Amino acid sequence: MNSDSSWSWIWGVGVVGSMIGGSMMILKWVMKRVNWWLYERKLGEKQYSLPPGDMGWPFIGNMWSFLRAFKTTHPDSFVDSFVSRFGRTGMYKAFMFGNPSIIVTTPETCKRVLTDDDAFKPGWPASTMELIGKKSFIGISYEEHKRLRRLTAAPVNGHEALSVYVHYIEDIVTSALDKWSNLERIEFLTQLRRLTFRIIMYIFLSSESDHVLEALEREYTKLNCGVRAMAINLPGFAYHKALKARKNLVATLQSVVDDRRNRSKDDNFPKKKDMMDALLSVEDENGRKLEDEEIIDVLLMYLNAGHESSGHTMMWATIFLQEHPEFLQKAKAEQEMIVKKRPPTQKGLTLKEIREMDYLSKVYDLTVLMSQSN
Repeated sequence: MNSDSSWSWIWGVGVVGSMIGGSMMILKWVMKRVNWWLYERKLGEKQYSLPPGDMGWPFIGNMWSFLRAFKTTHPDSFVDSFVSRFGRTGMYKAFMFGNPSIIVTTPETCKRVLTDDDAFKPGWPASTMELIGKKSFIGISYEEHKRLRRLTAAPVNGHEALSVYVHYIEDIVTSALDKWSNLERIEFLTQLRRLTFRIIMYIFLSSESDHVLEALEREYTKLNCGVRAMAINLPGFAYHKALKARKNLVATLQSVVDDRRNRSKDDNFPKKKDMMDALLSVEDENGRKLEDEEIIDVLLMYLNAGHESSGHTMMWATIFLQEHPEFLQKAKAEQEMIVKKRPPTQKGLTLKEIREMDYLSKVYDLTVLMSQSN
């Protein structure tokens, strides 16, 4: 090949490369403008009042970078990317969970959003409502929310509710600690989640069989993964698996509801005192009972809220106490003092002793605050 031919070939490759590169840049520009065309353009002059930001890719928006950040050790990197590109404005436009969104980051703005009930109403992504349930707290009106909360909170809130389950909780936690101590290594958060799941399900369903509890745990794990996934309802995606898991969970819980209703007609059958029974029998001031769909969705909502928060709080408390041995020693000394004061005939923990755990209660409160900032 002579020199002229070589230069012609190089020049041709360069031209083709430039054309491809230019085409890709144009395509990227067009794709990044799709959400603007679908959502911002129709606002007319009001679009210029929107805060700075990035609406991301068509339909997907910013979800890829959002989910990726939360799988790293630095979840704040998602918001940091907006700050670095658009400055510390405190508000940024984005496209999250299938909807145009505004992200607020300053304490003052967050406080207004959370407290100004006239200007801001609570809401959840439609994809989340499909998983948690349209009859749970997140999918109903304010008045229905108050009614459901009033009817369902008593079996799981407060010291009186705790007194019913304290011995079971003590036994299962002691058993878990004994088991973990004989293992060389454990995945701590996973084990804590399993522990809290079994405790919560005992509060909900009491003495249901291990087969039922294992099926519920297996399906709930899939459901929980879908809550944090992109809402792509196609085989192989986490959200699709979560929808199938919800269907299986509803079927399992419905069978429990049907069985409990049938048993309640038998006067000779011993009555249980778990949350399922409480929800089946509770009535509002007008004598109206909860529908099966309401009972199932409320159970799934409480399970999602309690399971996640309890497991993570115990994990962070363990981490923080390990990092601050002086606080661990104070918490330990309080527990030892409570045990030392026990009568010789007493077996197990009592509600009175739990109320005496003043320092441990403060450790818990501080853990909640600190874990929210991590």
